[in-house]
Amino acid sequence: MKLDLDKLRQSGRISATALAHGRRLIVPGARLEHIQCEVERVIRELGGAPAFPAQVSRNHIAAHYCSPPGDPTTVQAGDIVKLDCGTHVDGYVTDNATTVDLRDGENSLLCSASRMALENAISVMGPGVSLTEVGRQVETTIGSLGFKPVRNLCGHGVARFTIHCAPSVPNYADPKAVKLRPNMTIACEPFASDGKGFIDVDGKAEVFMLVRDVRPKDNLAGELQRAVAQSDGLPFARRDLVRWLGSAQKAEEALKVLLKKQLLEQYPPLCEKPGVRIAQFEHTIFIHEHGAEVMTRPPE
Repeated sequence: MKLDLDKLRQSGRISATALAHGRRLIVPGARLEHIQCEVERVIRELGGAPAFPAQVSRNHIAAHYCSPPGDPTTVQAGDIVKLDCGTHVDGYVTDNATTVDLRDGENSLLCSASRMALENAISVMGPGVSLTEVGRQVETTIGSLGFKPVRNLCGHGVARFTIHCAPSVPNYADPKAVKLRPNMTIACEPFASDGKGFIDVDGKAEVFMLVRDVRPKDNLAGELQRAVAQSDGLPFARRDLVRWLGSAQKAEEALKVLLKKQLLEQYPPLCEKPGVRIAQFEHTIFIHEHGAEVMTRPPE
């Protein structure tokens, strides 16, 4: 099937607009769940659908903090807050992220390290370029400012109705990385850390994804089949199940069934040690025959 660049560009514009809206909401006292739901509302109002649940990860949590329904957690003064969101338009996926540093300010050194690493990585992208060199740009930039890239988190390819696929986009000069090819769409997301630069899973998963299509032999109730079909095979949150099924109780029962039948992949929070601060910036980039186009630049 021929790639529809107009839909990919539309998806990117929506992602960037929703991200900018959510960024403005990151102030002390704001509820994380409210920020996430607002971002998803904007995505839908602009004609897209969330490609994955919006996530707000604070301080040592690098990624994948998605609020459970009714989450009382709020942004605290002094937090460094990552907002990650994505859109699909007819399956054309874009993914972007930003960071707000409420302690050291918008141009804090840690934020600058991640933001500059992303721009330097984009500057060398194009067909035939090795992702080893892209990773080197990230690693060198972040290291030059006294921080470490998170080595066991990477960017990724995106495809139609697919949020994560080959190639991996490393945050260091991985000698095994492949070359960029025309018609690839990738998400580059440098994480800069003032810790060791390695994360682990920690906490309860709130984000899930079907590992395969539901089959008749899975024997799911019709209501549950219709609910999970709304995910389009993309990641969804516990709060989405509440919305689709009408109650928290039904959502919990549905998760038990889906997990028992081994139909779900779980995505718990990804963290360094408490006390560490991490920044992240991310864009989705399309590789043309003669260059690279950033799909998630904010609209002027």
